[in-house]
Amino acid sequence: MSAADDLDRALQRVCAAGIRRVESFAWRDLDDPEAGGSELHADEIFTRWAATGLVDIEHRTSTIDAPRTFDRNGYRVEQRGGRFDVFARVIAAQMLRRVRRSRPVDVATIEIWNGVPWLSPWWSPQRSIVWLHHVHREMWADALPEPLATLGRWNETTLAPRAYRRAHMNTLSESSRDEIIDIGIPPEHIAVIPPGVDERYAPDADRRSATPSVLIVGRLAPVKRQRLALTELQRARDRHPQLTAEVVGDGPDRAAIERWIAENDAAGWVTVCGRVTDEELLSAYQRAWLVVSASYAEGWGMSLTEGGACETPCVATDIAGHRGAALDGITGDLVADPHQLGSAVAALLADDDRRHRYGAAAREHAAGLSWTAVAARQAARLADACTPKASPAG
Repeated sequence: MSAADDLDRALQRVCAAGIRRVESFAWRDLDDPEAGGSELHADEIFTRWAATGLVDIEHRTSTIDAPRTFDRNGYRVEQRGGRFDVFARVIAAQMLRRVRRSRPVDVATIEIWNGVPWLSPWWSPQRSIVWLHHVHREMWADALPEPLATLGRWNETTLAPRAYRRAHMNTLSESSRDEIIDIGIPPEHIAVIPPGVDERYAPDADRRSATPSVLIVGRLAPVKRQRLALTELQRARDRHPQLTAEVVGDGPDRAAIERWIAENDAAGWVTVCGRVTDEELLSAYQRAWLVVSASYAEGWGMSLTEGGACETPCVATDIAGHRGAALDGITGDLVADPHQLGSAVAALLADDDRRHRYGAAAREHAAGLSWTAVAARQAARLADACTPKASPAG
């Protein structure tokens, strides 16, 4: 049976439970300038669910502009509320809905918990599921000033988990599951469903750069530590003076990265590409010798598996979210100390045999992932959450 058949069968189970509509709640939407892997993950799954025609999907997010509602890839997107007040707006509206008993019986809920929780178990205790890609912990210091950062961290790791102890929860990797268990969510309620890799990602030997080239992909934000990665690559250039680097993505740290390039006279070997088209990203993966990430928090290092599908191995920090996306010593090298990235990159660039062996293994690792299979597994988990459990016999 194909992944498409599995998807159809799982959504048929959702429908058999009386569900015809899915409402999802996420902080940002895919077209937000700071959108990243979480937003791509939602779009890939909802696009495939919508294509079956079995359920209607409404994706509710904040907006950075005027409120609007529109269709994308077969599902509806509703953008209303600012970056911070959107949570209060949604929670208040949903609680009122519950008090008035006006919540439609044919609706299931997907909460995408990205730092600040939507507290869906309070207003949608049944027929709901939570996607929590990773625990943010120290990321709060980059996002908010004190004492708000400490309050956010305490809410995410101490207060909010009490509301989710009976929730159906999905995450992306075993290491992220361990982090979620650590904040108090029972392990039996957490499923691991890695994200997919688009079928378009494949190697092209004719595009591979003739000289050492490194690719950094992701939202340009302090948590991703692109400036640290570039500092380490500058050290690697002591051994590989022809090394060049491309930085793909956009976000709040772009000006600081461009300032670093100017201050370090790096314009001759670093290119900041900004947001690029799908074809341009594919070409960049195929062109690079290595994908590098210095991030200190990820749900799943999607750039590592996308690059791997193109036979481009990686050097990355050894963090929850990179483990699983990359296999240390098999598809790339994971380093515990981010200040060792430069020496790890230099060593791998100098070892053609190991780099090619890693690339072949990375392609095989990525081949086991597809977005249709991921959409099917996510639908099956939703069906489990929507199907009433049989009463015990006797």
